[in-house]
Formats: sequence, C-alpha cells, structure tokens
Amino acid sequence: MQKFLKKFRQKPLFMLLPSAAAFLILSVLFLHFHQDADQAFSKYTSELFRQEISGNTITLHYTLKNPENYGINNTPISYGQCTTAPGLVRSSVDAERTRLQSHNRTSLSKDNRLTYDVLDNYLTSAYNLAPYTLYEEPLAPLTGTQSQLPVILSEYRFYKISDIDNYLKLLTRTPEYFRSILNFEHTKSESGLFMASYTADSIIKECRDFVNLKESNYLYSSFVERLEELASAKDGVLTEKQREAYTRQNNVYIKKYIFPAYEQLISGLSELRSSGKNNNGLCYLPNGRTYYEYLVRSETGSSRSIAELQNLANTQILSDLTVMQRVLTDDSSSASSSVTSDIFSPQGTLLAESDPKKILSTLSGKITKDFPPYPQIHTQIKYVQKSMEDYLSPAFYMIPAIDNTSENVIYINNGHLTDNLSLFTTLAHEGYPGHLYQNVYYASLHPDPIRCVLNYGGYTEGWATYSEMMSYYFSTLTKEQATLFQRNSSVILGLYALTDMGIHYDGWKLADAAAFFHTYGITDDATIEDIYDLIIADPANYLKYYIGYLEFLELKKNAVNKWGDNFTQMRFHKAVLDVGPASFDVIQKYVFK
Repeated sequence: MQKFLKKFRQKPLFMLLPSAAAFLILSVLFLHFHQDADQAFSKYTSELFRQEISGNTITLHYTLKNPENYGINNTPISYGQCTTAPGLVRSSVDAERTRLQSHNRTSLSKDNRLTYDVLDNYLTSAYNLAPYTLYEEPLAPLTGTQSQLPVILSEYRFYKISDIDNYLKLLTRTPEYFRSILNFEHTKSESGLFMASYTADSIIKECRDFVNLKESNYLYSSFVERLEELASAKDGVLTEKQREAYTRQNNVYIKKYIFPAYEQLISGLSELRSSGKNNNGLCYLPNGRTYYEYLVRSETGSSRSIAELQNLANTQILSDLTVMQRVLTDDSSSASSSVTSDIFSPQGTLLAESDPKKILSTLSGKITKDFPPYPQIHTQIKYVQKSMEDYLSPAFYMIPAIDNTSENVIYINNGHLTDNLSLFTTLAHEGYPGHLYQNVYYASLHPDPIRCVLNYGGYTEGWATYSEMMSYYFSTLTKEQATLFQRNSSVILGLYALTDMGIHYDGWKLADAAAFFHTYGITDDATIEDIYDLIIADPANYLKYYIGYLEFLELKKNAVNKWGDNFTQMRFHKAVLDVGPASFDVIQKYVFK
C-alpha cells in the first residue's frame, strides 16, 4: 500500500476518489467473504456438535436440556458401543480432519479461529491415539464405567415425562452395552492387552458390592426423588398415579436389566482375569512408550516431552520443599505444631466450619476480587452412598447441560474426606473457583457448542487443582499454615505424577515405586501399593491434575514477565478462562497474542 500512496500523493484530491471507491468496494467484498466463511464454519461446527452428542443418550441428555432447540429430534435410545477397530477409528478421525481443513482458517473471525485451532489440536491428538484404541480401558477403578454409570443414571434429570420414558428404555439397553464392553475386553485379551489380574479382581469386587446393595441401591431412591421433583414443578406435569406406575416399572427394570448386566460383567471378567500378559506399566507393552507419550499429551494438554515433564515436576517439588523448610525454620513454634509428620494422615479439625453450603458461600465470596463475575446459580450438595464410598472419588462435580447451567450438583464422599480442611479445599476444587465456577463462567460467554463437548482434562483438572491450591489462602489458617499445607499437597501430587511416569515410561515396578517414596520419608508400604495399583490401572490420570496445574503456573509466570506492571490476578484469570478448555499451546497463543 505504501508505494501506491506515494504515487498518488501529489495528485489533486478528485484523482483519489476513484481509488477510495474501489477500496470501499474491496472492503465490502472482503467483509462479505469473511462473513460467508464464518457462516460456513459455524454450520460445520453445528453439524459436528449434533453428530457428536447424538451418538448416545447419556451424552445427549447431559449436554442439552432441550435438544430440539439445536435441531436434534427422535434420536435412538442407546449407550453407544465400544469399538474394537483401530483402523475404523483412525479413518473416521482423518475424514473429520479433512472436513475441518476444508475451511480457510485465515478467513475466519478471531473466535472461529480459536475454535478451529482447538478442533485441529483435538483431532490431531485423536488421530495419533487411534492405532492404540485397544490400549484404552473402559473399566478403570474410580473412573471406569462400572463406577460412573450408577451415579450418571441416578443424576439423569427428568425435565419432562418423555425423559422418564427415555430413561427407562435406556435401562433396558444396559446388558447390551455391557456386552459390548466385554467384547472389547475379549479383543484386548486376544491382543495381549488385558488388564492386570489384581485390577480385574478389584473391579469384580466392586461390581459384586454394587449388586449386593439390592433394595438399598440408590438407583431406587434417586428415581423416586427425581419423580418428586418433576411432580412438584410449576405445571404439575406428573400425577400420583403416574408416579406409582413409573416407580414400579423402574423397580422391575433395575432387577431385570441393571443387576444382570453387572452380573454379566462379573462373569466375563472372572473368565478373563488371568489372561493379562502384563501386570506392569504401559512401557512393557508393544509400542507402549509411544502410546504413553500420546496419552499424556492428550490427557494433560501439554506438548512437553516426558523428560521435560519430569524435570518440571522435580523442579516444582524442590521449590515446594524449600519453601516448607523455610517456613518451618522461621516459625517452628506456630507453624509446625499444626502439621503431622505423616503427609497421608488426616490433619484434624483445623477449620471451624464443616457445613458444605456455608463453605461454598465463603469461597464464592473470596473470589470476587480476583476472578471475573459469573451468573447466579443454584447448587445442590449430595453424598455418595456409604456402600460405594470405596469406589468413587473424594468428590465430584456433575457438569450441567449447556442450556441449563443454573442447576448444579456436587457430590461429597465422606469416606475420603476425613477433616474440615480437606472438605474446604475439595469444595474449592469442585466448586469455587474450580469446576463449577469455570463451567458456569465459560458457558456465560456463549461459546460455540462444540467447545463444550471436547475433553481437555489437563485444562479442567489443572484449573481445579490450581483453584484448590489457592484455596488454602482463602481459609482461616495463618499464612504460614496455609503455605505448609498447600505446598505439602502440591508435593504429594507431584510424587504421584512422577510415579505415574516412572511406572509407565521408565518401567518402575512396585519395589522401585516403594524405593522412590521411601526417599521422601513415606514408608507406609500398604498405601504405596494402593497408589501403585491405581496408577497401573489408570495411566496418566494423576497427570491431568498435576501437570495441568503446573502448566497454569507456567502461564502465570509468563503473564507476569510479559505484562509487567499491568499484570493482575483478575486479568490473568479472565484471559485463561476466556480461552476455555484447550491445549496449553493454544492457550499460550491466545492469551499472549
């Protein structure tokens, strides 16, 4: 442009008018071109969204309260299926990548370019993992289908009567779905990829305990509660007679379909339990290290190599321990007196408040200064059934439908939360400013719906862990106590993460893991063995939390360096929350543009 401006600079004004008109026409055409490109891309992502969430009833119902508003009607009732064909998975992902890349990224708006980059990253990760489809494990402890499904079913909301009918039809599909899981496990077994025998034994016991609940199973009581909620709605859509009929039908279906499906799983796993060829880490499987590298990248959203992640973790652990030592040295009388020497032990009643609702209220008030505002919402606190406490996480947040984010549920597992400080920090992780806040805030930005169904565990769990670590300083602890407990918690997660990489990448066995923990003064071998077994059964799970957390710390360091005096907590938090769930490379790119 500069040479043309120079060329016309000595001309009379009227000589510039035709050029100005031509520029205006080009600008209008350019704008229309961009609008057309954005419209085409939005149409593509809308179709992809509908395709992805219509694949099974659970995903559809948990994603949308009113699917008809998104053009989704009359979808089949199904849990979906476990595929055993890696080639089919890869070709499907490759076809989707081709469809995405048919759109010219440079012609898109900033928001659509972000969505494009996130999708491109997500599909690339899926493409790399596709050949290792049979390495995946749908029955992992704590996070597997056998643990998650009862909770998911118990929280299946009844917005209207048709939801009840769909739910009951879904129960009838449970044996078929479990057969597809067992078929997947048989194929894994034939490929030498079946789980360790002791993992199978643990899952079998969990399934037996679930079946043995019989009439006390929460699938009975939760159904009645959900019917009552629908009946008490403003329009009173459910009569007493209907409630009684539906309750009888649910009771029959649990006995006819749910319990037999779990019995089927018990039988199938018992048959396969000794067929596993590997009771150690992934690196002992064919191409296991390569798979683990792809898995870690997918689970954490970090592009760093395993060696780089190990260095990052070791550096953070050293920093945490150094700070702890300094605090203990500077104020041994007040700080250390409240801390037990066994970092796996409960710390006692350090905080006065033990009411979860009051704790959530306190936390929501603490974040107003440093976190962007969010819409008003309602949150229910529920408790894990006592008989299932051993098989579920200490707490979990039920992600609401994207068109109904005002209704939220947090589950607390009293079997794992044995002191008030743990309850406080866990509610920060699940609530404010953790999962609940992040989900509700992001939904308030009205992102492209496809962004809400992509799984970026490193971002979501990393943010929740970052929130949990920050919450120690929101509590009534002294600054010294908060520092000790927060750094201590960080060290524990770091040790888990290093153990995960040691087992699955470096080939550690139980003795190696025990020796590693012993160097940090942790000598409870029963606890170490439990940790080892969990990591064997669910590779990279702990990395989502810890590496995600460290990547947020690295982002914050970069923000402090780049923004200087203009850095504020509010600015940083808003920047990373506005980008939303994504890989950390993408987040870095958009936060520091």
